[in-house]
Amino acid sequence: MRVIFAGTPEFARVALAKLHAAGFDIPLVLTQPDRPAGRGMKLQASAVKQWAESQNIPVAQPRSLRLDGKYPEDAAAARAAIQAARADVMVVAAYGLILPQWVLDAPRLGCLNIHASLLPRWRGAAPIHRAIEAGDLETGVTIMQMDAGLDTGDMLLREKLAIAPEDTTGTLHDKLAALGGQMIVAALELAARGELLATKQTEQGVSYAHKIDKAEALIDWRQPAAVIARRMRAFNPTPGTASTLDGVAVKLFSSYIDSCLRASDKAPGTILLADAEGVAVQCGEGVLRLTELQRTGGKRLPVADFLRGIALTPGMVLGRPVAGSAP
Repeated sequence: MRVIFAGTPEFARVALAKLHAAGFDIPLVLTQPDRPAGRGMKLQASAVKQWAESQNIPVAQPRSLRLDGKYPEDAAAARAAIQAARADVMVVAAYGLILPQWVLDAPRLGCLNIHASLLPRWRGAAPIHRAIEAGDLETGVTIMQMDAGLDTGDMLLREKLAIAPEDTTGTLHDKLAALGGQMIVAALELAARGELLATKQTEQGVSYAHKIDKAEALIDWRQPAAVIARRMRAFNPTPGTASTLDGVAVKLFSSYIDSCLRASDKAPGTILLADAEGVAVQCGEGVLRLTELQRTGGKRLPVADFLRGIALTPGMVLGRPVAGSAP
């Protein structure tokens, strides 16, 4: 079976590597154009491009696939490459470009998407973040037949995965990437035998995983400790949550609810205690212990190391930083 692969980040690279290892013929890979990244803002190839080139697989990086869009020459070149590949199917995983109808119709078996949620819950761009933020106990991966809607196509395979209490978006991402890679191989093997069955999505239980806005990273200490802790896990490793100390932005990555420390009548955001066990902060309900922090221009540090560089004392107040001021 000839498979065109379209994807960009590490989540997609895992699936591409699984398909390659399973022996599928991959004549073409589509991925996003190189982007500036890192402190030097040098152009960097996507994880998918780097891996594909290491395997001598042809790579195309159109800025758009819309023939009537801003980059029609990119779309026309991509169409020629897709047609020349004579693929049976296209596999899509976190590609980042909208696929117009001509792309969906190009392969014999259409386009299959690896989506990191149990559809129809968490359609959209940030399903892993939103599942953790909402306090979901489980999530999973859905292999879906793509149509013109936003993650509305028929479901082909669907597997659940428990969300551990300590899971962050980073750890859950890795688990779901591995599961998605296994599932897409299984789906294509079933398709090759004509045994892949489709189930329509229902409108019951639909929710949307909207793209993360940087403003969401700013902690409101008036919220309950449980809500803040979930958001911290959901936004770890990126974009991280943030607060301020004496007007200086600080990123916060890890925490736990301190049920042993009694809540006080102090204002939300007040530091109650700061030691190697964590920085205890009064929330709107309950107390949160911060265990991993990052100052502006610095590295992520365990709390004990962070406190060696910045002295935090009871009574100091963490505030809400101005949008865009986080490190």
